[in-house]
Amino acid sequence: MAHLDHKDKAPKQISCAVMTVSDTRNTETDASGALIKKLLEENGHKVTQYAIVKDHPVSIKETIIKILKDPETEGVIITGGTGISKKDSTFEVVQEILEKELDGFGELFRFLSFQSIGSPAMLSRATAGVFQGKLIFSLPGSENAVQLAMARLVLPELPHMVYLIR
Repeated sequence: MAHLDHKDKAPKQISCAVMTVSDTRNTETDASGALIKKLLEENGHKVTQYAIVKDHPVSIKETIIKILKDPETEGVIITGGTGISKKDSTFEVVQEILEKELDGFGELFRFLSFQSIGSPAMLSRATAGVFQGKLIFSLPGSENAVQLAMARLVLPELPHMVYLIR
């Protein structure tokens, strides 16, 4: 089983940045960003950077690219801006820069979310992929969605994915 062999060889600690896209949250009210940082650290990973960015496409793109230029940072986990409102633009920005999309991430996230919340799960445009040899995960802004994505998808596969793209 190749995936088990890969997981055995994968690094134990991954260095990730955390980015929240929101026009209203700040460091005191950003529960989803705080949860991502906490879960990464509890699982032995390192948080290299943390940013809160307004939901404006240019700001989002510039921040992602700046974060991923850091040689220590192996990926960025973004929360917010994945819905379908007029203001939500994270999905479009991430789609524009991804070199390889992990279609299964969004599909599995929506499937797992559907099991919890039912049909509103289809409104999520969570996505993930690779840009310049680094991972990008784009999660919804709710704490429950972050908990689900991190526990069931991101954390179990993060080292494996970094191993594969190194």
